[in-house]
Amino acid sequence: MGVRFSSGGLPIWLYYRNYRAKKRETRKSLSQPGWITLEGGFAARQCVVQDLSTTGAKVTIDDPNSLPAKLRLAFSRDARTGRRCEVVWRRGKSVGIKFVR
Repeated sequence: MGVRFSSGGLPIWLYYRNYRAKKRETRKSLSQPGWITLEGGFAARQCVVQDLSTTGAKVTIDDPNSLPAKLRLAFSRDARTGRRCEVVWRRGKSVGIKFVR
């Protein structure tokens, strides 16, 4: 029996190995209050962190379209805490963010 290939031309075993490696990071459902601050620690806005992973989070906020592309997410209002983030998608009141260094 020969090697089977996917529609993309990869051997089936390599296709599935790559597929598993690209799967989204496991997210933990939270629904916990959080704070979004803008560059420099200004304009703290309350949000709800819906889910969280090691690479990012999904948050809901009243006016997501007013958020800039770069922000900081924290679980307290203190602007010195939290993680730097970038917005990767917006849908209704929900925003997907990825953590950056």
